[in-house]
Amino acid sequence: MVQPNVQPAVSGEASLLNSTTAGAAERLFAAAASAGVIMTLASGYRSFQTQATIYSGYVNTRGQASADTVSARPGFSEHQTGWAFDIGDGGGACSFEPCFAEQPAAVWTKGNAYKYGFVVRYPWMHQEVTGYYYESWHLRFIGVEAATDMANRGIATLEEYFGLEAAPSYS
Repeated sequence: MVQPNVQPAVSGEASLLNSTTAGAAERLFAAAASAGVIMTLASGYRSFQTQATIYSGYVNTRGQASADTVSARPGFSEHQTGWAFDIGDGGGACSFEPCFAEQPAAVWTKGNAYKYGFVVRYPWMHQEVTGYYYESWHLRFIGVEAATDMANRGIATLEEYFGLEAAPSYS
């Protein structure tokens, strides 16, 4: 894991990504900045223990069924791979809230992330496929070729693109 040369909104492990994702994130953030859009790295790598703490917090406040729609169980989070991260807008507006989708960072990313190998992993109106509510801030690196192919073909989810079963299975 490495710390990419981007504007972090966090420190420690949450500011880290795997080296491939970090390089692509640097290009993504630079392109956004060139377009006048400020983005921050709001949450990168998470250890098993960190994900367990986050998930347990959701379970304790919402119950397990609801928690499973907004947070991955420990051992199943894309954040634990270093291939995924969350973005912010630099000012903290609507962080991790549905209204983030209207912020410049989310709008720019939705239209341009594929050029740098990223997809918005949990797109609007695809909860039945992904298992998670819309997260306009959660990006997953899959490579420029695959991300561009998805964009060109109008495929919104990795489940559809790779022919995977819908939603996460914990059985």
